[in-house]
Amino acid sequence: MRRSAFFIRFIGIGILFHIYVGVRLIPDAPVGLPLKVLAAALLVASVILIPLGMAARSIEAQPLADRFAWLGLTALGLFSSLLLLTFARDVMLFFVHLVDWLRGVPVGSPLLVAYSALAVPLLAVLFSAIGFYNARRRAPVVSVDVPIENLPAALVGFTIVQISDIHVGPTIKRHYVERIVDAVNGLKPDLIAVTGDVVDGSVPHLADHTRPLAGLSARHGTFLVTGNHEYYSGADKWIAEFRRLGLTVLLNQHVVLNHDGAQAVVAGVTDYGAGSFDPAHRSDPAKAISGAPADAAVRVLLAHQPRSATAAAEAGFTLQLSGHTHGGQFLPWNFFVRLQQPFVAGLVKFNGLWVYTSRGTGYWGPPKRLGAPSEITRVRLVATA
Repeated sequence: MRRSAFFIRFIGIGILFHIYVGVRLIPDAPVGLPLKVLAAALLVASVILIPLGMAARSIEAQPLADRFAWLGLTALGLFSSLLLLTFARDVMLFFVHLVDWLRGVPVGSPLLVAYSALAVPLLAVLFSAIGFYNARRRAPVVSVDVPIENLPAALVGFTIVQISDIHVGPTIKRHYVERIVDAVNGLKPDLIAVTGDVVDGSVPHLADHTRPLAGLSARHGTFLVTGNHEYYSGADKWIAEFRRLGLTVLLNQHVVLNHDGAQAVVAGVTDYGAGSFDPAHRSDPAKAISGAPADAAVRVLLAHQPRSATAAAEAGFTLQLSGHTHGGQFLPWNFFVRLQQPFVAGLVKFNGLWVYTSRGTGYWGPPKRLGAPSEITRVRLVATA
């Protein structure tokens, strides 16, 4: 019932936003009536397609659901740019008209009004096309060196390849995952870390598309932690499936690695909000490291959400690898991530703890990345200078 009420509100707000865009752009655009009618028709189609795409998971016929998802989510990505640019145009026109009024010249700037109304949809299409390319290409490799005090010589150059937030689902399928696996294996890491949100859907629908993950190969294996989307999709069944694929799932647990005579601890916690789905899965960094060797020079925590960092620092971890934020994925969401998370992307030092937040290896929702490129992250441990 609550979800239905939210969806109805979402549709209502979406209709109002589409009306705003139409009213602000169509009358001002320097085009003929046929093109204005076409623009209005496209906005009506967008109003219909966006909620249909977001609700596509509830359609049992999988090929049909995927087609609706592609149409609706692509429309959502395009409309988000259209809405943002329309608002930016209104702000620009307000200040231009204000300056005209203060100068005592005629207010209006008709050419600017007309051609800015035309520029907005053209720019929205351009930005969405670039964003689509960025989202659908294989994520590039980002290399990060993490300086560790008193790092044993055997662990200098120890390499962890992190992938995160793949979101296998309506628009991300097996071939997309295969390209990621090939790239990761080509880096020949000592360890692979998968920091949650692997899937967006059920095991029966997506198991075939996650199967390439079984091919991930590293000297010390592949370790995975759950993200919030695993809990939306049936976490227990996915945990069993990931283990069937040969991945080590860490549920508030740790493993001690022996790397050429030096010890390193790799721990993992359940998603920060997992306890609201299953009290037995409450995220607990202290529990994850309990019983680990106190003299281990490196203690790495895999935690889907960056906001696990406070508890991770208190528990004595050296490095936390996280995802979840997507770096904002595309404008303007980059600016809102900090309302929920302490870190958006990249490497920071927090209360003595290094935290690396991946922008994600796939994408969620609209197939669009703009200003926040995806990544496969190669983390290398180095000694402090």
